[in-house]
Amino acid sequence: MANAEEEEAKLDCFRQWLQVNGVELRGCKIKDCDSNKGFGIFLANDVSDGVLLVVPLALAITPMRVLQDPLIGSECREMFAEGEVDDRFLMILFLTVERLRKNSSWKPYFDMLPISFGNPLWFSDDEISELKGTTLYRATVLQRKNLLSLYEDKVKSLVEKLLTLDGGSDREVCFEDFLWANSVFWARGLNIPLPRSYVFPQIQGTKDDSSSTEKSSEISPKIFSGELAKGVDEKGLQAHGLNSQVNEETASSTQGETLWVEGLVPGIDFCNHDLKPAATWEIDGTGSITGVPFSMYLLSAGQSSLQINKEITISYGNKGNEELLYLYGFIIENNPDDYLMVHYPVEAIQGVPFSDSKAQLLEAQNAEMRCLLPKSLLDHGFFPEGVQKGEDEKCKRDHVCSYSWSGQRKMPSYLDNLIFPDNFLSVLRTIAMQEDELYKVSTMLEELVGTEGERQPTDTEVRAAVWEACGDSGAFQLLVDLLNMRMTELEEHSGTEDSDTDLLKRADLTEAADSLLVVKDDKSGEEDDKSTERYLVSRHKWSCIVYRRGQKQLTRLFLREAEYALRLALSEGN
Repeated sequence: MANAEEEEAKLDCFRQWLQVNGVELRGCKIKDCDSNKGFGIFLANDVSDGVLLVVPLALAITPMRVLQDPLIGSECREMFAEGEVDDRFLMILFLTVERLRKNSSWKPYFDMLPISFGNPLWFSDDEISELKGTTLYRATVLQRKNLLSLYEDKVKSLVEKLLTLDGGSDREVCFEDFLWANSVFWARGLNIPLPRSYVFPQIQGTKDDSSSTEKSSEISPKIFSGELAKGVDEKGLQAHGLNSQVNEETASSTQGETLWVEGLVPGIDFCNHDLKPAATWEIDGTGSITGVPFSMYLLSAGQSSLQINKEITISYGNKGNEELLYLYGFIIENNPDDYLMVHYPVEAIQGVPFSDSKAQLLEAQNAEMRCLLPKSLLDHGFFPEGVQKGEDEKCKRDHVCSYSWSGQRKMPSYLDNLIFPDNFLSVLRTIAMQEDELYKVSTMLEELVGTEGERQPTDTEVRAAVWEACGDSGAFQLLVDLLNMRMTELEEHSGTEDSDTDLLKRADLTEAADSLLVVKDDKSGEEDDKSTERYLVSRHKWSCIVYRRGQKQLTRLFLREAEYALRLALSEGN
């Protein structure tokens, strides 16, 4: 009872804080969802214009706000000018410092945020071991190591230095404070479209500060690293914004071009994710929609089914379980946006025959050594599950046909059902290339550009030459090998897909940190009979099992596609 009263008191304090800072809850309210999801936004009353929530962007935590902060702004600008910190680091540093400050003005907001997160960075060693064999395991282990090193080498001393400006803190900074700030930033951050004039105002009226500020949005991220860094970094901070829109007046503002700035928007960031969102967020630059210039607002998607007291959700984007678990700490069973990452290790190229020549060809193709295979591709493969092919297949076929400029190689019959990206297949063709094929490629490219090398061949021309010289069978065989290796690695650590399915069937979720075995029924009389046993499984472990089972399922299905394509290619002499 006392805990419920404390939660309500924090919520009341947060509502007052929002009101003082100009936030308007016009058709919604913030309340607790459950122990797993935390707080969310719910419909309170119907609004004629669909505007449910309005937040002035002056309240957002952005690099600009940190650099202008009255307490630590001056120190941060100095560190920024010296290249000690970048824009994302600034925000995570700010969150860490404000969490420890005695009288932080952000306390009502921070009190509403989780004290720990469900992403793997917060898992125990036992829980992380459930991810062994997956891309997420390697990324998590590497990221934890990087964050701990960053904390010890830089963050701890910086936070202590900044806290002295406010008379210190009631307790010492620890790694968990930095980990918390890092998780808040990545789980709740948005990519906000703003006019340049709003992003780059004159700070303290000085030229140096202005140029330093502009530099903040141009520095490349240093915080997020690891195997998932490339894929998540490109999409992660689009988070809620993938399904958002920019008010047309803002986009065409006379104040200048629109820039995308990362930041936290208190209020909006309490929207939870759903595959069928009830709302989107938008930007009102002029105030013509909300009456509040430079504001972010939550707009109802116009669903007639949305009822009073029902949760208002948004979409974080079309994200697979790997990304959802890594960034936000949750997964979706049977996620239609799930994907499998396949990559050829860059270091392994040095071990293949004619590695130097092949490396040059890969460079000429602007080759990516990895690719994402969305689950949706399987709907158009050799073994579709009730989905009709559309115009995307015709476009793909025409794209491949354009490669055959000499007509030396007959176009294969299976192109309509080939679901693997041709750019990645070209990488595999190049790596698997035999000596005579390498000579053919060199000859064709020389004929194309001239013996004197008057110009460099385009990446498309190089891929075309590689395809005509090599065909598909070598690439398909290498792809089959990669997928088999992936499956072996997955099963070596956690068993088969069927074993994960069986475990999930007999699992009972518990909010406890550890999982344990419970025998529900021992009436069978057979000591070795496991069919009646059920498991209490922590939510972290349950998420790991669902994720890795999905990876095994996708590996199995894409392997079936690759093996069938290989058989067809060999039968057609391709």
